[in-house]
Amino acid sequence: MADKETKKQLISAYKERARTQAGGVYLIRNKENGRIFLDDAPDISAAENRFCFAQQTGSCVNIRLGKDWARYGGGAFEFEALETIDKNEDQTAAEFRDDLDVLKNMWLEKYDPAVLY
Repeated sequence: MADKETKKQLISAYKERARTQAGGVYLIRNKENGRIFLDDAPDISAAENRFCFAQQTGSCVNIRLGKDWARYGGGAFEFEALETIDKNEDQTAAEFRDDLDVLKNMWLEKYDPAVLY
């Protein structure tokens, strides 16, 4: 019986997390040369987890960073969440992605294209 209760609690916690999932815009900064990779993600914490995993395993998180990642190593990069937004309950996944795209474009305007990957 305890296993069923634990399973129910885990499922409930997962569903609650999915409802409160925050997406957003983030950057990955090359600390060696100052260049920036800017992107959006429907789940900002998952994007950060992917980045940390890539750093630990030596795999590159995005192909655009490939040459510098190979040259400097994953430790030369840092992850920063710039802005997060919550998905509304009545919002479709496509509508949420559209909002993230608009937010990303707003952030792209703040950076010099010469420093962007």
